Order: sequence, then C-alpha cells, then structure tokens
Amino acid sequence: MTGFPAVTAGVAILKQEHAMTIKMGDRLPEGTLQEYVEVEREGCSVGPNPVPIAELARGKKLVLFGLPGAFTPTCSAKHVPGYLAAYDRLKAKGVGAIACMSVNDAFVMGAWARDLKTDGRVRMLGDGSAAYTKALGLELDLVARGMGVRCQRFSMLVDDGVVKALNVEAPGKFEVSDAETMLKQL
Repeated sequence: MTGFPAVTAGVAILKQEHAMTIKMGDRLPEGTLQEYVEVEREGCSVGPNPVPIAELARGKKLVLFGLPGAFTPTCSAKHVPGYLAAYDRLKAKGVGAIACMSVNDAFVMGAWARDLKTDGRVRMLGDGSAAYTKALGLELDLVARGMGVRCQRFSMLVDDGVVKALNVEAPGKFEVSDAETMLKQL
C-alpha cells in the first residue's frame, strides 16, 4: 500500500505535463494519422495508409483542422463544406495542403470523404486512438455523452511544421475554426 500514493502522484504529474496545448510558434509534434486510399497508387495500397505529420507539413503551408467526429451535424454541414468551398481561395494564398483530422478510424474518414465529395481537396485523416489529438493537447472528453475521447474543434495554419495561427473553439461553438477565419489569417 505504501507504493500506491507514489504511483498516483506520478500519474498526476504525467497528466499535468501532458495537458500542454500546442501554441503558436511551436513545431508540430511527431505523429502519424491514417488516410483511407480507394485506388492503389505508388506508395499507397488500397485501405488505410499512414500519413506521417512531418511529411504532410514539410516545406509547405498546411491548413490542418480538427473536429469532434465524422458525420456529426456541424462537422458535416458547415466545417468541412466550408473548407471545400474555400479550396481555390486557400490555394491562391499559397496553401499547399488542407487536412481534416478526427478521432475516427481511416475507414470512417474514407466513407465521410466519399459522402462529402472531398475528392482529395481536403485530406480526411483518422486519429482512431486519439494519440495525435492528445499529443497536440486538444483532446475533448465526451465519455459522459457516449462518444469517448474526441478532438476539440480547431484550425491551424502550419508553415513547414511550425504553427503560425491556432484557433480553438469554445465547447459547442463554431466561430473561429472556419475557412473564412483561416483566409483572413493568411
């Protein structure tokens, strides 16, 4: 029994250190998301394929946005469609890639991409275990609502791996992580 408090204290310290949220000026943490590929191409087989974040962000402006879940109302009706509608304007401002991440598996993200007709304009990336979401410090505990640990709604502008703008929504809001806000920040 004497070892238990020390273990508990150690866990508390780990949780405290882990609670750091990414901020402007930080380099994206190492990590890998998963993308469902429907048609085999060089280096990508049909099915889930790893997408190392360092490779995704290397040498370009990346708009990365996260949301609580695929097929959820605000995410499906506003968040992703807004980035699809702004695709040409974002590219004209020098954005090299646009990616959406959610705590869903690659199969779900692939089905959602087909449903929303993203056609590769917005890469739909799964973070099935929430590992990358936690590395960013952007997890959202929805266990009480039956949804587990999810991703907070956010958007960020990343230039060659460094965060240049970060917009994290208040719980239940959709006001600052939209494509129009991102366009103003470019």
